Amino acid sequence: MLEDLTTASSPAPWPAAYPQGYAVVDVETTGLARDDRIISAAVYRLDARGEVEDHWYTMVNPERDPGPVWIHGLTTEVLEGAPLFQDIAEEFSDRLADRVLVAHNAVFDWSMIAREYARAEREAPVRQRLCTIALSKELGLPLPNHKLESLAAHFGVVQQRAHHALDDARVLAEAFRPSLRAAARDGIRLPLLECRPLREWSESPAAPRIGRQYGSGGQSSGGYPSGSWRPSRKRPACPYPNPGRYEAGKPLKQGMRVAFSGDTSVDRELLEDRAVEAGLHVATSLSRLTSLLVTNDPDSSTSKVVKAKQFGTPVIDEAAFGQLLRDVAPASEK
Repeated sequence: MLEDLTTASSPAPWPAAYPQGYAVVDVETTGLARDDRIISAAVYRLDARGEVEDHWYTMVNPERDPGPVWIHGLTTEVLEGAPLFQDIAEEFSDRLADRVLVAHNAVFDWSMIAREYARAEREAPVRQRLCTIALSKELGLPLPNHKLESLAAHFGVVQQRAHHALDDARVLAEAFRPSLRAAARDGIRLPLLECRPLREWSESPAAPRIGRQYGSGGQSSGGYPSGSWRPSRKRPACPYPNPGRYEAGKPLKQGMRVAFSGDTSVDRELLEDRAVEAGLHVATSLSRLTSLLVTNDPDSSTSKVVKAKQFGTPVIDEAAFGQLLRDVAPASEK
């Protein structure tokens, strides 16, 4: 049973605009890249005021190498008997439907879930998500960092099995409940973001298949070496020269270097793909040559935001960037 960690009832009425239910989610995966797969998932369902209704957990056969076994502990042998994602997709949907998805670094969990549903030729029944990192910032919690263990320690929640989906979801649910009530008490607007499901999926031919087992360290037998199990996503070089910085009120121009920081409503890689298709250069880091930084949290302390302020790099949010992508000016002729 989850304890009620609030110390006093809220004197203010519950905000009418708050969601009617939440699905606190954690997924463990084979890695962090686009083609990685979910290997376990857990959901704690909470009602409108954060009371726990039930919880659910399942392992998932990823049909490929399980990735960093030394982190999540799920081996090929354990996962071979687990159901495939398409076998649990309906039950997973029942747990998510009509609720706000809550996760720690929610963009990651949402992206992995959306991709799994797209592979199964289905659509995830999620329309909004809430990141507990963003909520902790809204509440001004005095955390040393934004790790789940720090959030848990702040509320006196004890982790029992870190990187086990069910225990991580339990810990997050226990920390989210008092956070939600504090937000309601102070009339804080919840940092909700739209979720746009993927409807198409194309698999990368480079994804390692199941049977390539990682050991406790060192090189896997045919997989990625430990410490470098996140394959990078390579893009073709931008064929246009960099025309310089973006100027407010003017269109984007082909060749501009665009960097992204923080959570986005649209899947980050889809947003980057759209930018590349429009003729922009997607930069993985920010420098004095960067034309524009896109972020929904311009007050964050990420390295890109900090550098943008230092260099005077223009900053706009995702919605404004989406509008600008509709009419990108062609590159200047030499």
